[in-house]
Amino acid sequence: MPSYVPLAVLAIVFILIAVRQIGSLRLKIWQIMAGGAAIVVATGSITPLDALKAIDIDVIVFLFGMFVVGEALVRSGYLYHIAHDAFRFAKSPGNLVLIMLIVVGGLSAFLMNDTLAVIGTPLAVFAAERYRINSKLLLLTICFATTIGSVASPIGNPQNLLVAINGPVAAPFWTFFKYLFIPTIVNLVAAYAVLKVVYRGHFTEDEVSSVREEIGDQTLARLSRLSLVIIFTMVALKAASFALGGAFDFRLTYIAIVAALPIIILSGRRIEILKSIDWPTLLFFAALFILMKSVWESGVIQPVLSSMGLDLSSTGLILVLSVLLSQILSNVPFVALYLPVLGHIGANETALMALAAGSTIAGNLFILGAASNVIVIQNAERQGHTLTFFEFAKAGVPLTVINIFVYWVWFRIIG
Repeated sequence: MPSYVPLAVLAIVFILIAVRQIGSLRLKIWQIMAGGAAIVVATGSITPLDALKAIDIDVIVFLFGMFVVGEALVRSGYLYHIAHDAFRFAKSPGNLVLIMLIVVGGLSAFLMNDTLAVIGTPLAVFAAERYRINSKLLLLTICFATTIGSVASPIGNPQNLLVAINGPVAAPFWTFFKYLFIPTIVNLVAAYAVLKVVYRGHFTEDEVSSVREEIGDQTLARLSRLSLVIIFTMVALKAASFALGGAFDFRLTYIAIVAALPIIILSGRRIEILKSIDWPTLLFFAALFILMKSVWESGVIQPVLSSMGLDLSSTGLILVLSVLLSQILSNVPFVALYLPVLGHIGANETALMALAAGSTIAGNLFILGAASNVIVIQNAERQGHTLTFFEFAKAGVPLTVINIFVYWVWFRIIG
C-alpha cells in the first residue's frame, strides 16, 4: 500500500517555505527542508541507510567547490572589479536588467546554472545597493537568467547532461542548439518583459554609472582568477569531449574541485573562506534529496501516472508534466525517472529536447523548481536581502506559462 506520509510532509514543507513563519518564529528555507527530511526518516518512510544513499554526493561536492570559488571572488574584491566590464554599458535600471539577463543567461549555458547562481547573487546584491535598485528585481533577474539560459546547452544544468548522455542524443551541442537556442533567446526577452510589467515602477530613467572597484586582496584575486581560468578550460574540454564522442570525458564535479584547489591549498585565508561558505545550502540539498526520494518510494505518484492513459511522448504533455512534477520530485530526479519511459516507448529527439526544456524552465514557476533559485535566495539572505515564495511566483508563474508556450510552438515548427 502506498504511504501518504512523505507527500503530506512535502505539502507542509511547501506551505512553510511559502510563509516561512510559525507564530513569531522566522524559519530559513534550509531549516524547513531539514525538518521535512528528519520527519520522513523518523516515521520510517525511508530508512537511514536509504536516506544516506539518496544524497547525490556529486551535486554536494560540485556546489562545495563552486562555493569556495565564489567566496574567494567576493572576499578578494575581484568579482566586483571585473563586473564593471559587463555592466559599464548599463545607463538605467532597465539596461542593467537586460544586460544581466544576456550575460548571466549566456554564461549559464556553459558554466552551469548553479555556478552562475553562486557568482551572480553577490553581483545582484552589490548592484542593488550601489545603484539603489530594488534587490528583488535583480535577484529575480539572476534566477530567471540562470534557469532560461542553461536550457540551450547539454552542460547548462545537470538534467540536460542526463538527457544528453542517457537519451541518447547524437551530437549533443548541435542538437541542443538546433532545438533550443532560438526559443531560449525568445524566453530571455519574455523574462525582461514580465519583469518590466511586474516591477514597472522600478524601470526608471535614473542614471546607472558603473565604476570599477579596487581589488582588496591581490593574492586572493590572482588565485580566484586562476580558478576561473580552470573552470573555463575544463568546460571547454568537457564540450570537446562531447564532440569527440566522450573520448576523454570526466564528471562535472571534477571541474568544481580542481577550480577550488588553488584557493584551498595556496590561500592563507583558506580557513576563513571555508568557514564562510554557504553550509546551510549544502544541508538543504542533502535534505531535499532525502525527502524527494521518500516521496517517490511512497508509491503514490506512479499509479497516478500509469492510470492517466496519455501519450507520454507528446511534447506538450512532456513540457507540462516536467514543469509540474519537477516541483514535487525536483528536476534532476524527475528526468532520471522519465528518461527510461521515453526510451521504452521509442520517443524521438524532439521529445528528449522537450524533457530538457520543461524540466529546466520548471525553475521559473516556484522557488523549489530549481536548485539555482535556492542558492540565489539563501546567499542573498546572508547579505540581508530575500525573495518570498509569493514574490517569486508573482513573476514566475506568468513567465513559465509563456516559456511553455514558446517551446511548444517552436517544437511544432521544427517538428
